[in-house]
Amino acid sequence: MRFIEVKIAVGPVTSELLIAELVEIGYDSFQETDSGLDAYVDQESFSESQLQEIIFRYSKEEKIPYSFSLLEDKNWNEEWEKNFQPVIIGEDCIVRASFHTPEKPFKYDIVINPKMSFGTGHHETTSMMIANQLEINHKGKTVMDAGSGTGILAILASKLEASIIDAFDVEDWAFENLKENAILNGCSTILIGKGDITQVDLRTKEYDIILANINRNVLLKEMPEYCKRLKSGGTLVLSGFYKEDVPMLEARTDEFGLRKISSKEKNNWASLVFIK
Repeated sequence: MRFIEVKIAVGPVTSELLIAELVEIGYDSFQETDSGLDAYVDQESFSESQLQEIIFRYSKEEKIPYSFSLLEDKNWNEEWEKNFQPVIIGEDCIVRASFHTPEKPFKYDIVINPKMSFGTGHHETTSMMIANQLEINHKGKTVMDAGSGTGILAILASKLEASIIDAFDVEDWAFENLKENAILNGCSTILIGKGDITQVDLRTKEYDIILANINRNVLLKEMPEYCKRLKSGGTLVLSGFYKEDVPMLEARTDEFGLRKISSKEKNNWASLVFIK
């Protein structure tokens, strides 16, 4: 499979909006750079007219510049392996690939082979979600991981001894990768689904903990579902958005009577924790 690389000259706020739309037309990997956004899609799925239509919606007084090119045909998993390094979060948690051997034992050893999925612990939003999880008692709790990606948060929930974990994602590649990583980590308590929160089969009506590391637009849209599914006294952990999006998300959670108990920020990204 060969990939098209698209370079779009946009700021961080527009970049997030574009990612949400490009995912819908088959783009499955993104990198934010100093000059804007790099987006990747397989050659067969690429349509310049679709790309132009999306970019045009966010062009205001001036057109947003973009360019695209066909990438060299190479083994991208091999390239990823050359550059992937383990991530240590706090003192007790390591996220590594199966070809890494940790220098010392960690209490929570998470093995992730992400392929094209988002969620290796390297991105600020994922590392903040993990840091938040490590501060929350999961033992015997019911957990939902919405937009699970590689399954890294669901896997940590299992290692933190949650009793029931329902994890799901809308993307085919994420669904398959989630299954592989759950098996790799011996996490038999995770029920894996494909779809969004309104489409998947869930094992319980309400959850003690809901994890959602997605993007601002999806979080705002799905907030009523999260709140409906969260137990009284339950914990909602969010990330996938920028610091400037925090007031908008706090206003949305206020509509449903959620109380913010903590927040984290890292390189302009943010994470919020609420209690119902």
